[in-house]
Parts: sequence; C-alpha cells; structure tokens
Amino acid sequence: MGMPSGTELLIIFGIIVLLFGAKKIPDLAKGLGKGIKNFKAEMKDDSTEVASDEVKKVENSEEVASTEAPKNTTTQA
Repeated sequence: MGMPSGTELLIIFGIIVLLFGAKKIPDLAKGLGKGIKNFKAEMKDDSTEVASDEVKKVENSEEVASTEAPKNTTTQA
C-alpha cells in the first residue's frame, strides 16, 4: 500500500469538492495552513523555554558552587 496514483488523487479531490463545495476548499486550506503555522510556532516557543530552563539550572549550580567554602583547607601552625 503505497502512495495513491494520479487517478486515485483525482477521485479523492472530486469527493472533497462534492462534500464541501468549491467555495469552501480555499477556506479549509487557509485554516489548515494557519493551524500548521501555529503548531510550528508553539513547538519553537516550547523548545526555547526548555533551553532557557536548562541555562537557569546551570547558572544556579554555578552560583552554589562559587558560594561554597573550600573543603580541603589546612592550616599550618
């Protein structure tokens, strides 16, 4: 079961035209395009949020490490 051939695509397109009408198809395509665009934008925002959270964790761990006293201090008397 591979990709549909040209004839099968024409039949599918014809059924879509019969179901929705020729005037609704551009609106459907426009809505689909907006949905895909919004999805990609949200995925990009989510990935930058995750990256910024990781940077904050690294910065916090560096601050903790710099404020800790050295553990191996020996004093000579």
